Amino acid sequence: MTAKECIENGRAVLGIELGSTRIKAVLNDENNKPIAQGSHEWENRLENGVWTYHIEDVWSGLADCYADLLKDVKAQYGTGISRLAAIGFSAMMHGYVACDEKGELLVPFRTWRNTITGQAAEVLTGEFNYNIPQRWSIAHLYQAILNGEPHVKDIKYLTTLAGYLHWQLTGQRVMGVGEASGMFPIDIATGDFNESMIGKFNALTAGKGYPWKLRDILPKVLTAGDEAGKLSAEGAKKLDVSGQLEAGIPLCPPEGDAGTGMVATNSVALRTGNVSAGTSVFAMVVLEKELSKVYPIIDLVTTPSGKLVGMVHCNNCTSDINAWVNLLAEFAETVGAKVSKGDLYTTLFNKALEGDPDCGGLLSYNYFSGESVTGFDEGRLVFARTPDAKFTLANFMRTHIYSALATLKYGCDVMFKQEGVKVDTMYGHGGLFKTKGVGQGILAAAINAPVSVMETAGEGGAWGMAILASYMADKAAGESLDDYLNNKVFAGNKGESLQPVAKDADGFDKFMERYVKALPVERAAVETL
Repeated sequence: MTAKECIENGRAVLGIELGSTRIKAVLNDENNKPIAQGSHEWENRLENGVWTYHIEDVWSGLADCYADLLKDVKAQYGTGISRLAAIGFSAMMHGYVACDEKGELLVPFRTWRNTITGQAAEVLTGEFNYNIPQRWSIAHLYQAILNGEPHVKDIKYLTTLAGYLHWQLTGQRVMGVGEASGMFPIDIATGDFNESMIGKFNALTAGKGYPWKLRDILPKVLTAGDEAGKLSAEGAKKLDVSGQLEAGIPLCPPEGDAGTGMVATNSVALRTGNVSAGTSVFAMVVLEKELSKVYPIIDLVTTPSGKLVGMVHCNNCTSDINAWVNLLAEFAETVGAKVSKGDLYTTLFNKALEGDPDCGGLLSYNYFSGESVTGFDEGRLVFARTPDAKFTLANFMRTHIYSALATLKYGCDVMFKQEGVKVDTMYGHGGLFKTKGVGQGILAAAINAPVSVMETAGEGGAWGMAILASYMADKAAGESLDDYLNNKVFAGNKGESLQPVAKDADGFDKFMERYVKALPVERAAVETL
């Protein structure tokens, strides 16, 4: 059927993802092809030392994004949306949403970007013998306990932003296993929260007098393909303020942007991996076996279907590049040059390819916020060079692209070089890869492995979430997520692959030697600026 018929017959599928800088909606047809989209721009706030988004901004942004989708549908097809085959919601991974018995937030949403749970993460990692990153929900909860925060006793439900949205729209306290694995460790054998570790946590908090045990306040864990409730009448009104959308639409389990990135790049099978590079950057590799020991810089999470994944997550990626491009755009405007921001990015990224493989002695730290991979609770933006460094525009841009991937390389080197993890291809997606061949080639040099970028990579996590909704609605009996993606979504599309260039890989290694040696410069900047 045509796209218009698909929409009018209620066969279209919707995915919405609340990312760090944009809320995006993608409407897919029956063949998982995008046919319309909407978006809403937003930004996090640093309030009282905590990175957050106001919950009112979540709801107004979600409604505006959906209204923008309706505009696109009306403009393209002259129709509206009353019914859908399925819906899925995802959001920036993990963080801390603690609610009382009325469903109200007890404290402002604490995002993944916060590095304020170091003490808790260290204690829990030791207790569990399992790496607990600072952004995980359980680290936030235990830090609140260590801080003696009064709200903890009133918690009735602990979730993430994706889980909160799903709950408010369906009434169901559930979570997809991929996102759940960033709340609390998952037992791969059961696909549920690790019971022995839950027992250890309850023992840690036994003397505190809280009226809850950990299981009481955590969501139910679901796997990709499970039905996770239906859109309520109240939920339909929150999503579509125009009142067109009907209640009763089935929803798939909510996921985080890590899981939707895996789906959008077809990297949920063993020995596949992906790198998502935008405001933050993370690499995920589906592991063939457990790692030999606990690494504080490697998180163990799962795919949306429950396979074990090694993850390196870095808080900072493209924000500093964006700031420099904005400065150069201002210069261009000042001298009367007419150039679009998109063209400026393309020109500057391509210019980076002319730079020296080791960036000519230039150095940059892109730490807008803390960076736990390298041990920083706070960040400062630093650009440095020696008097004899080759200070050219090409090296300047190359340095900032290297800097965007430097902490990722720092962590990936542990997986690939120390643990011998094997990956057949890494798939790149996100803003860093928009200029063809540049970010892709530099990432290949950073991890010394082939990197592929698919034509669909630009569709992003909202598209991946829509696919998860389709999988729930349309999968055949016993059909795995791997098979569904290979046969019904990507159908042999492997993307365009770039092999690492030896001189660039060597150059990145030399840059990293300088980067690691000069980390005290960043430390001094944090302490003195």
